[in-house]
Amino acid sequence: MYRAVFAGSWRLPRLSRNARRGILTQAHCAGPTEPPLLEQTVPEHFARIVRQFGDRDAVISHHQRTRLTYDKLDRDSNALARGLAKQGVRKGDRIAVSLGNNVEFATATYALFKLGAILVPLNPAFNAPQVLSALNHLEASHLIIGAETNLPYKPPRTNIPLLESLVPNLAGSKLESPIAPSLRSIILVNNSEGRVGIDEYKSTTRYSDVLEDGAAGLALEDQGLHPDEIANIQFTSGTTSMPKAACLSHKSILNNGKSIGDRMLLTERDVVCCPPPLFHCFGCILGYMATATHGSAIVFPAEAFNPLATLLSVREYACTALYGVPTMFVAELELLANAAVPHDGFQHLRTGIAAGSSIPAELMRKLHKVLNLTELTICYGMTETSPVSAMTTTDDPMDKRIDSVGRLLPHVQAKVVDPLDWSRILATGERGELAVSGYLVMRSYYNDLVRTAEVLVPDDNNVLWMHTGDEASMDENGYVKITGRIKDLIIRGGENIHPLEVENCLFGHDKVREVSVVGLPDEKLGECVAAFVARHEGDSDEGESGELTVEEVRSWVRERLSHHLVPKYVFWVDTYPKTASGKIQKFKLKEMGIELLREGKGLD
Repeated sequence: MYRAVFAGSWRLPRLSRNARRGILTQAHCAGPTEPPLLEQTVPEHFARIVRQFGDRDAVISHHQRTRLTYDKLDRDSNALARGLAKQGVRKGDRIAVSLGNNVEFATATYALFKLGAILVPLNPAFNAPQVLSALNHLEASHLIIGAETNLPYKPPRTNIPLLESLVPNLAGSKLESPIAPSLRSIILVNNSEGRVGIDEYKSTTRYSDVLEDGAAGLALEDQGLHPDEIANIQFTSGTTSMPKAACLSHKSILNNGKSIGDRMLLTERDVVCCPPPLFHCFGCILGYMATATHGSAIVFPAEAFNPLATLLSVREYACTALYGVPTMFVAELELLANAAVPHDGFQHLRTGIAAGSSIPAELMRKLHKVLNLTELTICYGMTETSPVSAMTTTDDPMDKRIDSVGRLLPHVQAKVVDPLDWSRILATGERGELAVSGYLVMRSYYNDLVRTAEVLVPDDNNVLWMHTGDEASMDENGYVKITGRIKDLIIRGGENIHPLEVENCLFGHDKVREVSVVGLPDEKLGECVAAFVARHEGDSDEGESGELTVEEVRSWVRERLSHHLVPKYVFWVDTYPKTASGKIQKFKLKEMGIELLREGKGLD
């Protein structure tokens, strides 16, 4: 069955005559058929960009005070690729990269693509169990990681304890990991500015040594790459409970980046400021791939989001585009409102991308007025679709950029179907589940046939559709509006949170009888995590000796998962609204939570 599913994965379904004319009666639409798809690997296309724009800036790292031209990026990535090959990296190997936005990550990206190895970005906020889970799930052979991790609004965190949990004798001469048997090499990027001493850890390899081992940076011999081969595996959620790792091909990420840049009207003269992280599709494809396919420059203000560094970068490098999720833009506007940064120097800005969650109308107006982002675009997608399927244009009316996520990108089809009957396409304006088809659809979840088959489903014509789990509608002109989530996904400041991960964590506490996690509205982050906790008998009034407290709930999660998964609100409950089959009705919990907050009963 698995093979049959993919047999028709690139063939698009036929549209009705009205749909082909651009007037929709059903919520089924296709994007443009021009320009044609690029039938190349990422390195093949990159070589052409280097020939055209070799002397232009490709990467500007503000915090490192470093610039790489396209020619320099090409030579450095060649050298790193050769050095990695000497470290045993081969075509098809999964290579985990846990870095912030820096030139090392930018260089490693193209080095791995050139080798035919598979780039697996890890969230630097992952703790040791999450990193271990990711490495073992993918049987990763190498880990490229910083000596320390930088997170937004937090001091730097050393990664040595994390590495010692993987390799108990990190100072030994040979790398051995009893708990991560596939791991053959740890490559350390010394990004700590002397705060972390790494010389004593002999079992690790220095990134600088690997780069030097690659010698003169000569082009690699032919690696026999194919556009349909997997180039990138992206985790779609945390990795401590049943990770999902979406397998994306050269063809899918190359064409998606190209289409995104086309819709923004990017050229070699554009300079794109990109605070979103490279470990996420926003940074690596909407940012790095979109700029690299157009000869544009990408600017990294800091390793992790820093609103002040972002605004200073825009001013210093005369950026023409700015990326962010709404919370990032809000933080930047607050600095300007408080006169922390001069108001001049933003006149070169014209476009950018807002993604991650819907952008309020008032925020859009401020971005137009204060930051000159009059051609700001809105993107919609998911990791499994490489990631963008719909996007506004630079000249779409304001209402379309606030009330919709635009129209489909070229060579993409989408339909809105009945969530209970995927064979039934709904009428325009009706809400249902959005499904997407085309080159951009992932190949599979890595080593997970069951969950792949749950979302990648062929229709009667054997055309493969990615069922997004998002509630949407489509108007007669093909504009897509996302109206909610059929899945229980929580989107907190642009980051996807799966409630099950937090629930599984809290179920491990001996004072927790039952727990359900939902997202509640949050003015700053869009949504926040709320936990409805049923305590064991006898634990009723918070604060009494031996009884579970709100801070104990939060500390339990904080010590075991990433910081963004810690519940903002904790509600004590005795029972849950459930279906006849015993499933908790999360939508009723959400209604209860909103009402409790109105009454001032949120335990935050």
